[in-house]
Amino acid sequence: MRRSDLFGETLRQAPADAESGGYVLLLRGGFVQPLAAGIFSYLPLGWRVKEKVERIMREEMNAIDGQEVQLPVVHPAELWQETGRWYEIGPELARFTARGDREMVLAMTHEEVVADLLRRNVRSYRQLPFMLYQIQTKFRDEPRARGGLIRAREFTMKDAYSAHATAADLDRYYPRVHDAYLAIFRRCGIHPLVVESDVGMMGGSMAHEFMDLLPIGEDLLVICDACGYAANRQVATFRKATREEEPLPLEEVATPGAATIADLASFLKIGPEQTAKATFFMAGDRCIFAVVRGDMEVNETKLSNAVGVGELRPARAEELTGTGIVPGYASPIGVTGVTVVVDDLVARASNLVAGANREGYHLLNTNAGRDYQADLVADIASAFEGAACSSCGEPLRLARGVEVGNIFKLGTRYTAALGATFLDPDGVARDIVMASYGIGVDRLIGCVAEGSRDEKGLIWPVSIAPFQIYLVGLDLEQEDVREAAEDLYRRLTDARIEVLYDDRAERAGVKFNDADLLGIPLRLTISKRTLGRDEVEIKWRTESTSGSISRSAVLEAVRAALAGAEGPDATD
Repeated sequence: MRRSDLFGETLRQAPADAESGGYVLLLRGGFVQPLAAGIFSYLPLGWRVKEKVERIMREEMNAIDGQEVQLPVVHPAELWQETGRWYEIGPELARFTARGDREMVLAMTHEEVVADLLRRNVRSYRQLPFMLYQIQTKFRDEPRARGGLIRAREFTMKDAYSAHATAADLDRYYPRVHDAYLAIFRRCGIHPLVVESDVGMMGGSMAHEFMDLLPIGEDLLVICDACGYAANRQVATFRKATREEEPLPLEEVATPGAATIADLASFLKIGPEQTAKATFFMAGDRCIFAVVRGDMEVNETKLSNAVGVGELRPARAEELTGTGIVPGYASPIGVTGVTVVVDDLVARASNLVAGANREGYHLLNTNAGRDYQADLVADIASAFEGAACSSCGEPLRLARGVEVGNIFKLGTRYTAALGATFLDPDGVARDIVMASYGIGVDRLIGCVAEGSRDEKGLIWPVSIAPFQIYLVGLDLEQEDVREAAEDLYRRLTDARIEVLYDDRAERAGVKFNDADLLGIPLRLTISKRTLGRDEVEIKWRTESTSGSISRSAVLEAVRAALAGAEGPDATD
């Protein structure tokens, strides 16, 4: 491809609304262009990257016996209503009404459609197991698209679905997808951390996320460097130690102006770990009263899972009227009409300071089980920096990450709802066991751009770079230089090496700056000076200095360089 023919221009200035460094460079390099918030057009350079990522995905999915399909992006609402997700998912699910007042859905995922395929096509255990996958457009009406390709509304997903006769068979297959995903990410140039995660709206019994550790990540991860434990903070566990004492009598004390844990601890000259913190949520019209130790925070995901609801929101003051709760001075003692959920540490702790449900007053020596009864005791506290690892006891650390992939053991969550059954060897009808596996194609590209760059521009791995070679022609007004550059371009192209030839009438600085911005792995330069020595300048994008090779040896040198570059299939 000649640079003069390439559609899309590089930009010298970063767009004002671009939030992350990688996204800025994708825009400046002419890889993508926003049409609306979270909706992007891929320009030729970006599309070449995307095609290579998708090729790698197909190769790895085919290697574990995946069969590619193409499923509709528009679904009848009845499918989502049968599984219940029509009612469970909020405005992120794009709903619309087609002709004849028929309710429809724009797909954000395809579990319902796959389960429908299973009930239409699978009859016998002999047809199981198998895995279907697709690379297809999805739409999720994110409330706030951010980070460019990291969180978009319209996006491409490589989603896969396996079907099994038994949970044991799924257990055997699940690690194969796990390893295939790691291979995909490695070949694309990233090395994510695999963490335990919440099943969320997908449901099922187990889920893992592949997290690229990036400062712009929205997810907070809990990591133990000593034993390798890693989990999303939504589900992370940690060791909880408490000092157990003989329960002391309740005592009400005046605590004027001490409506926060920090103010209370300061006023009473105690540590926050000697207090109980009260937080209030609403699940529909049901009030949830959550209690954790004062030095900890309520984990909303753990809490919602514990009480069996899909979504919680903070309770408003007027919604607490009639319960006996006094915000800032609250405890479960004496409250009515609420569901009290107590963290398992608080349930074991002795003599904590808690609110008296009277403004300006607290109670010393409250004890769960003696002074109030919990409707539910569960782990509802968030892990924190320095907490003890639940596996080995060493300190945990927190890190931010971007989810680039996920895998879920769905079990019979969807097949039971849709009646997708098979006959086992005894002729008994059983629900098909499912799993689903997803990678965001655009998000993966966004993560590579975010993590593989410098102050000059992007640094693409050879495996997914839009071109392998950026050929710079200087002094092209001179016929002998121009002919030499054209000859080199033809030789490289004939050898099936991907070349972007900068044949523009621009200054050397402009061409070199564009080469760095676009991040193409290997730069070759031919000019009046190099031609005089019968050489070509060669420079890796990752190196600060360049070298020279003879014109006659350039083809072999380039082939060897690309073959030795990180990432397989560099010269395909």
